[in-house]
Amino acid sequence: MISAIVAVDNNWGIGYNGDLLLSIPDDLKRFKAITTGHNVVMGKNTWESLPKKPLPNRINIVIDYRDTIDYLDDYIIGNLEDISNMIKFSIEKDPNIEFFIMGGGSIYKQLLPLCDRVYLTKIYHNFENVDTFFPNLDATGDWVSA
Repeated sequence: MISAIVAVDNNWGIGYNGDLLLSIPDDLKRFKAITTGHNVVMGKNTWESLPKKPLPNRINIVIDYRDTIDYLDDYIIGNLEDISNMIKFSIEKDPNIEFFIMGGGSIYKQLLPLCDRVYLTKIYHNFENVDTFFPNLDATGDWVSA
């Protein structure tokens, strides 16, 4: 299964200058509880913004512009096409495996069509300084709230 996990404001904003719009301790605990023991997929900028690398007790997968997939000590890194193929292959081998797409904006936009589910935290606020957005799920009509 492929899931996206994200916190958005009223305008589907998710970040500014490489940081979250707001740090919500309970939401960070929720993120940890949901993703621990699974695979987390992120872009290079999201990886670089993490205060602690890699995220513990998860397989960290970083999308970058590399020609090959590299299996490093703490994480896997590769280009979008190779990582997408690796994810699809992994799910075919083990349908119980779960991958969590965790940002940033362009990664969400590119991988959302592959997602089966979205774990969404809605921040009921309009932030002024926003430069990164999640696709507006309300506008597509493709997603149903559960």
